Amino acid sequence: MEVKNQVSLAEFNSFGLSVNAPLFLEVTSSLALQKVLKDPRFKNALILGGGSNVLLLQNLSRPVIKISIPGIRVVEENEQSAIVSAGAGVVWHDLVMWCIANNLGGIENLSLIPGLVGAAPIQNIGAYGVELKDVFHNAIGIGRKTGDSKIFEAEDCEFGYRDSIFKNELKDKYVITTLRLSLIKSNHKLNLEYGGISQTLDEMGVVAPTLDDVARAVIRIRRKKLPDPSKLGNAGSFFKNPIVLKSKAAKIIKDFPNMPAFTIDENFTKIPAGWLIEKAGFKGKVFGNVGMHKNQALVLVNYGAATGAELWEHAQRVMGAVLSKFDVELEPEVNLIN
Repeated sequence: MEVKNQVSLAEFNSFGLSVNAPLFLEVTSSLALQKVLKDPRFKNALILGGGSNVLLLQNLSRPVIKISIPGIRVVEENEQSAIVSAGAGVVWHDLVMWCIANNLGGIENLSLIPGLVGAAPIQNIGAYGVELKDVFHNAIGIGRKTGDSKIFEAEDCEFGYRDSIFKNELKDKYVITTLRLSLIKSNHKLNLEYGGISQTLDEMGVVAPTLDDVARAVIRIRRKKLPDPSKLGNAGSFFKNPIVLKSKAAKIIKDFPNMPAFTIDENFTKIPAGWLIEKAGFKGKVFGNVGMHKNQALVLVNYGAATGAELWEHAQRVMGAVLSKFDVELEPEVNLIN
């Protein structure tokens, strides 16, 4: 393992921010990670995956451990289902495509979500009616202080909307090294009712959709709405969709009858953050080097030379405007890193 000094993280974060780390090390196995966690130089290191869900606010004073653990394989199966194991350093979309190629269903709606496998359980990633928790079998993590390996079952993870125990009680205490998913081998139950998938399949001329068809529809939708981070720096959806009391949603709908809203339960309603941001006047509007994307107001964009501080300043500007207009607080989905 090669330890590097004063490394720019521009290619390791999807905003393309050129901030430096004093020490940088890439690990490709659990054993290598356990070894480096014992190295006093890497105490309190930032654990970095694909860099697709972080906003680096400034040059770092702490070292960085880049997780690049590879590998995808079936570890257990029967006639109906299979357990797929993937290393934390696998690109998430590559895992989705591998599963589809092997006729394993359950994560096709999660196509083209940026980032690596290791971040999936931390964030409980989700899109188009499916969340990771729906197919989660277990995950293996390495304790940062002890170096011990621990298996996390679904009930251990306290999954919520873009949330898990790894963002709360166990934040910075474990590094996910392996994720295992429980997927379906046959008689796939396709989720087509969310986010325009059915309409897109119709446009594609698909009558009897397969796993691959659903994935292609999702990819088509995402590419229409979301900018490519390799061309325009962004971290995908910057804010969570707020969940509010039904009474508050009803109050907003009174003034904005066309507001989209999704019932969570008898007490709560989810409102699309992108709609709130657009109605607050920020969709496609550029402020210097930053702005919310012209096709999807939920996406905070670096137009070329922005700093992390500028991006966060604009995010706060948007949050303030939405709070003032709708009395709804937006919460960042992206992790802020000092």
